[in-house]
Amino acid sequence: MKGFVIAGTASGVGKTVATLTAIRALSAAGYTVQPAKGGPDFIDPSHHTAVAGRASRTLDPWLCGEAGMRRNYYRGEGDICIVEGMMGLYDGETSTARVAELLDLPVVLVCDASAGMESVAASALGFREYAAHAGVDIDVVGIIAGRAHGGRHERGIREALPDSLSYFGRIPPLDGLEIPERHLGLHMGGESPIDLSILDEAAAHLDADALAALARAPPRPDPAEPRPATGTRVAVARDGAFCFRYPATIERLQERAEVVPFSPIRGDALPECDGVYLPGGYPELHAAALADSPALETLAERASEGLAVLGVCGGLMALAESLTTVEGERYDMAGVLPADIEMCERYQALDHVELRAREDTLSARKDESLRGHEFHYSSAAVGSDARFAFDVERGAGIDGEHDGLSEYRTLGTYTHVHAESGAFDRFCEAL
Repeated sequence: MKGFVIAGTASGVGKTVATLTAIRALSAAGYTVQPAKGGPDFIDPSHHTAVAGRASRTLDPWLCGEAGMRRNYYRGEGDICIVEGMMGLYDGETSTARVAELLDLPVVLVCDASAGMESVAASALGFREYAAHAGVDIDVVGIIAGRAHGGRHERGIREALPDSLSYFGRIPPLDGLEIPERHLGLHMGGESPIDLSILDEAAAHLDADALAALARAPPRPDPAEPRPATGTRVAVARDGAFCFRYPATIERLQERAEVVPFSPIRGDALPECDGVYLPGGYPELHAAALADSPALETLAERASEGLAVLGVCGGLMALAESLTTVEGERYDMAGVLPADIEMCERYQALDHVELRAREDTLSARKDESLRGHEFHYSSAAVGSDARFAFDVERGAGIDGEHDGLSEYRTLGTYTHVHAESGAFDRFCEAL
């Protein structure tokens, strides 16, 4: 599958809107588009999925490893993969430029053109030439002019570009193209989708065939060793409180076990199962429903009897004793893990993470290393008898030094991990 990367000069220049517009433009031109996201993110991919009609892939060398990232790329299906980058093109240790280099994909740069013409070209040329200084082998092939008007404004940008940079079109400053923000990111695609008719209006200003022509295929990695099914049954929470799931995670669980979805906030009962996976999400927005959830009540009983339960970020919060919102309202949660969770006005952790297992646990064996990422607005006050499964070698974890609260056969962690980490294979094999 051929592809290309849509990168930005900085955060906030409109990469997500440009990506969604490009998806619509190529789809209208008859191409089947596979969306993807560079870096650890759940929110932008939810918008990709809503617009493309297929799950967006996560491409992050820290989470997946280089070979794992390429495998995840090729698990997608379509004529062309559009990879939305993170932050600015060169920002961060595992930057968009690094992802583009490892996948050998060309880069289309989104430039905010709302207040410039020749300066837009100068900025784009600087980003192209900076690759050599940064020591990355990437090809910045051209630009999409964000928030650009037509007529003289567009002609000025196009004519100012050097021959080494192509002009692929513009994103006009249309009402309705903005996505509301929450928690340093955007609302989920299912909550605040952009009207498709507005995206189509913007897509008419992109050259879909020129974008398709620049795409190329990354080298194929060696396949992963096949893993046998375990014959177990895993219940996976899936609703607004538990909506942060990588497609590859669910795929891996389905390869190793029978997966049964349920919704704690809609009053579903906990299915009969050998293990439970509670992903991240927004439990703070559904705290009242969770407090009354029969599934969480049953989960607490089953956990005390030895049912294997893995909770990640929002899942950790739901497994705690209580959850207090930023408005100061306290709600009882499942009460499996000895912690009280409090929501904060500012984020408490945002980084790639590396953990070292202190003992055999549901997602790793003793002394194994796990790489993941953390991003949360809550803090956890843990009990004096708390037991931790991991030492934090990079990141914040739960208390700055540890992550992975453990009780019975329940594990709750702030760290999101990808299927390529092996954590979900270990989980299925432990059931």
